[in-house]
Amino acid sequence: MTESAILQKRSLAELFSRLIAAGHRLLAPVRRDQQVGFEPVSSPQEVATDWVQTTRPAKSVVFPRYEEILRYRFAGKDVEVEEPRPSAPSTVLFGVRPCDAASFAVLKAVFTWDSPDVYFEPKLAATTIIGLSCTKADPYCFCTSVGGGPGDTRGSDILLTPLDDERYLAEILTERGRMIAELAPGLFTPADAVSKERVLAQVPARFNGQDLAARLGRLFDRTEIWLEQSLRCLGCGACAFVCPTCSCFDIQDERDRQGGLRLRCWDSCGFSLFTLHASGHNPRSVQSERWRQRVMHKFSYQPERLGLLGCVGCGRCSRACPVDMNLAEHVQSLAEISG
Repeated sequence: MTESAILQKRSLAELFSRLIAAGHRLLAPVRRDQQVGFEPVSSPQEVATDWVQTTRPAKSVVFPRYEEILRYRFAGKDVEVEEPRPSAPSTVLFGVRPCDAASFAVLKAVFTWDSPDVYFEPKLAATTIIGLSCTKADPYCFCTSVGGGPGDTRGSDILLTPLDDERYLAEILTERGRMIAELAPGLFTPADAVSKERVLAQVPARFNGQDLAARLGRLFDRTEIWLEQSLRCLGCGACAFVCPTCSCFDIQDERDRQGGLRLRCWDSCGFSLFTLHASGHNPRSVQSERWRQRVMHKFSYQPERLGLLGCVGCGRCSRACPVDMNLAEHVQSLAEISG
């Protein structure tokens, strides 16, 4: 059951101190020049302010950009293999937007749908999310089109909503959230009939993601649509590398004469080499087919297989695109065609 409380903004320093003293690694949005990303912090003064969305998602906490999965060494004619134990420090993510918090369920569905992922699951189990509602948005935000919202509680263990310059409404949502609150019980005071709706950003829905998922398959063979939408696409992968739900990865070896490492690295279905066979055949040989795959994967294949849309409407892909490929606009046009 959700518990509501008031947390004074001046109390964050004490909360941070209690979290670190309890052995948690604390990550929060930090500004570096024009970019905002999740980094270790020890005080609220280090946390970025006045931002709509972090430049990079929080998913690297549970799905790093690259990760060592084994190490090997040549010993004469033999090969000695060592599999490192996955590292999973207890981590508290502070200031996660609701769209990002919802993305962890998508990643979990991917990495556990057929068999447990021994690298992903321990990290997720060690992660607690203190979300931060959105009081402003920009034209790239479309969370309400995919089932989310500026004050959506899904994925957060505690969701903070700034009520004014001095107070947060703290919605304590899970047992993990209660454990965090119990570290500093005096900081959380009862909230009586406090509504967060008046301070939340307004993000009008542009399409219905669930309806689109049910109808998108009929557009698969409409090659002229995918060609027109993909004409500007460079296949650079920027969209995938800032996406909180993209889960494609490659396995690569780095070696020398003595041995080497095997790494799991982020990849993208938008890359021309992603589906290239050893024979030289590529079943998605042109960019329009790769763009279609990206859209179908997020809005048709994942809902059908996993029961979740593969997009949380954060808008990062459109903000990062060097040629202004706006996913929300393209998907909205597809929704109108399929309707």
